[in-house]
Amino acid sequence: MIVFKSIKYKNFLSSGNYFTEISLNSHKDTLIVGNNGSGKSTLLDALTFSLFGKPFRRITKSQLINSINEKDARVEIDFSISNVDYQVIRGIKPNVFEIYKNGKKLNEDSSANDQQKYLEGQVLKLNYKSFTQIVILGSASFVPFMQLSSPHRREVIEDLLDIKVFSSMSDILKEKLKVCRDRIKVLELKKESVADKIVMQKRFIKQVEEEGENDITKKRQKIVGCDEKFTDYQERVEKLITGVSEKETAMAEYLTSGDTVKKLERFRDKVNFKRQDACGELGFWTNHTVCPKCTQSIEESFRLDKIGKLKEDIDKYRSNVLELEEAVNAEEQRYAKFLGFQNEITTINNEISQHNIHLSTTTKLKKDLEKEIQDITDKLENQTVENDKLDEYKDRLKDILSELTELKDNHEYLDQSKALMNDDGVKKSIIRKYLPLINCQVNDYLQRMDFYINFTLDEEFGESIQTPMHERFSYASFSEGEKMRIDLALLFTWRDIARLKNSVVTNLLIMDEVFDSSLDGFGTDEFLKIVRFVLEDANVFIISHKNELYDKFHYSLEFEKVKGFSRLKH
Repeated sequence: MIVFKSIKYKNFLSSGNYFTEISLNSHKDTLIVGNNGSGKSTLLDALTFSLFGKPFRRITKSQLINSINEKDARVEIDFSISNVDYQVIRGIKPNVFEIYKNGKKLNEDSSANDQQKYLEGQVLKLNYKSFTQIVILGSASFVPFMQLSSPHRREVIEDLLDIKVFSSMSDILKEKLKVCRDRIKVLELKKESVADKIVMQKRFIKQVEEEGENDITKKRQKIVGCDEKFTDYQERVEKLITGVSEKETAMAEYLTSGDTVKKLERFRDKVNFKRQDACGELGFWTNHTVCPKCTQSIEESFRLDKIGKLKEDIDKYRSNVLELEEAVNAEEQRYAKFLGFQNEITTINNEISQHNIHLSTTTKLKKDLEKEIQDITDKLENQTVENDKLDEYKDRLKDILSELTELKDNHEYLDQSKALMNDDGVKKSIIRKYLPLINCQVNDYLQRMDFYINFTLDEEFGESIQTPMHERFSYASFSEGEKMRIDLALLFTWRDIARLKNSVVTNLLIMDEVFDSSLDGFGTDEFLKIVRFVLEDANVFIISHKNELYDKFHYSLEFEKVKGFSRLKH
């Protein structure tokens, strides 16, 4: 049970720079009176602001600061839950939000939002809407249960029945389902991707094998061509070597012809030189009859004899030169044959060298091809890297499929669980169980207030109202006083349900201007009797304009306005 003990506030709305403090559990019933604008309804705004950070009435947060002092608005509320004392302090200019548990400040490092969630979820265990439905029955700014939309009606009842946890669980399950679905989508894409990689890897391995085999076949064909060329070049070389041997054998006959030509030419030149000398001497004896040195006449017979001998010598020399010329020509022909053989042998040897180069190149090409074939064969026989990669893809696909199976099973489980947590699941079953009790309690309180109608809420929280004459009405069709009775009956019922479920039980009930609106003849005494009877352990505060109600309450508080500030009148 939440026992609200006291609340105090300053610089809040019309209150000044001093605390207005109100005890919330000192008296069974308390009347709060005052003129319009005196600040008697400030309690409502201070209460909701301290607990939920927002006022009860339709005013902004900035409007909560006293318009004269314009700073240091502060509200402090004290309450206890199961012998644990709490204090909540809120302020504006400066902003303050502090929660104390047994005098120790909580969540000092938390954000304001986190602190508010803690306060509503862990401490109070109710939100603003539910709080106002069971603690406050207001006037102009209050939205009664019957004026709430169906979702908000559901929210209030779920809080009271302490089944909102199922909504939280549903939200959690919804998020988990989303995460699960997203993960399934990711894995499905990964599965397709890995499956494609496996197909591509298999194709690649097969392609490598096919290309390798084709390459080996081509290289082996090239090796055959190399062997054929090698044989051809080798046969040619052998023929050429034979030809060289034959040429060398034939050339041996003319081996000395070059030297012989030189010797014959030298001998010819000597003979020719002697012929020339003899011709010169013949010219002298032919042309001279007197000695040029001594000027004596040369004997004619001697001269003629000399000329005859020189002519014989010249003829002899001429004959010898001719014979030598013939010999030189003959030997030069032999030498020419020698040179011809020599050139042919050189040409053949050059050709042999070229063929030997081809043989060497062909041999190297064959060895290179054989090595390449071996490398390809080794690669085909030992595709370790590519096969390992394929195995890796297969293992990855196996893991993905395993996780997918697990996720899909989990998704089905979460989906079924979420269905149970939905409005049509467990919550509906619980609400269906409590609806008869709710309807019974509401009608019981209505009868106590001399309002004899049959009020029924259905599972969608729509109302059905029937008179004893079987006339059907809606909430909107009743007068304001009749609506007030329905609102009171619902408020009392909500408090009963809260007490029954032990979800939200509180000592505090505040009614704003209830007696200022028409209750259609339903008397104040009768109303207070019902309130006191129904709410035996509650501290009831009635806010009213009617000063004549003083004698009907155990205690009263009167607000007045002095110099623009609201204060309690003593």
